[in-house]
Amino acid sequence: MTKSLEIPTLELPGSDVRIPQFGLGVFQVPPEKTVENVTTALNLGYRHIDTAKAYNNEAQVGQALRASGLAREAVFITTKLWNTDQADALGALKTSLAQLELDYVDLYLIHWPAPGRDLYVRAWAALVEAQQQGLTRAIGVSNFQASHLQRIVEETGVSPAVNQIELHPYLQQPGLRREHADRDIVTEAWSPLAQGAVLDDPVITELAEAHGKTPGQIVLRWHVQLGNVVFPKSITPERIEQNIDIFDFELSDEEMARIEPLDRGHRTGPDPDTFNG
Repeated sequence: MTKSLEIPTLELPGSDVRIPQFGLGVFQVPPEKTVENVTTALNLGYRHIDTAKAYNNEAQVGQALRASGLAREAVFITTKLWNTDQADALGALKTSLAQLELDYVDLYLIHWPAPGRDLYVRAWAALVEAQQQGLTRAIGVSNFQASHLQRIVEETGVSPAVNQIELHPYLQQPGLRREHADRDIVTEAWSPLAQGAVLDDPVITELAEAHGKTPGQIVLRWHVQLGNVVFPKSITPERIEQNIDIFDFELSDEEMARIEPLDRGHRTGPDPDTFNG
């Protein structure tokens, strides 16, 4: 039996699509664990699943969705184009749809700009076409820097609805978030807990104690209040349940301001300017 939660949604620019602000990421979830992982989340009220070709678990995400009994339109599915497929993004999306056993995804992203390959503009033009063909309801990018965003918009005239970037209290990316705001791009946060690095921070633990919440819940609530779309990854059912239990409290403006100085430019993942995959 699946729960029904009132998870906030955001309107994606350039479409009539609304994206749940909270979901489940399945990065590094082994295929043999993915059906159970996604099923647990859907049963707890999650309605947004973020996968990618590179995760090698698209088929299992689709399997869990079909087994859930939920209507297709009730669950928001994102997948991503891998760097080695940028020359044939349309073909790659069709392969992902076959793996998922879906007619469309809700959001398709270029996973990395991979600037050394110099194919991301070509790939972006193909994503525009894919949206026009109805293979994806919305299109966006991931790990794009301001210069990459500027180039695809200048060369195609189409702005991405989303940029999914590494973002957490130790890497807050204020300049890139301002760029998103200026271009009407929704910010999505991956590695939202900095792979756990922020959970022992004294500011975070103090706020957790004050609210009777876990440090992880404090950080996830911070993301939501910033306006980010966020999808923490976990393969532990108790943690999956705990992660989504963040809609019964709020951080004050003062508490939000206490987290801002924690930014130290600390990346847990690759540098988008040099990573080519």
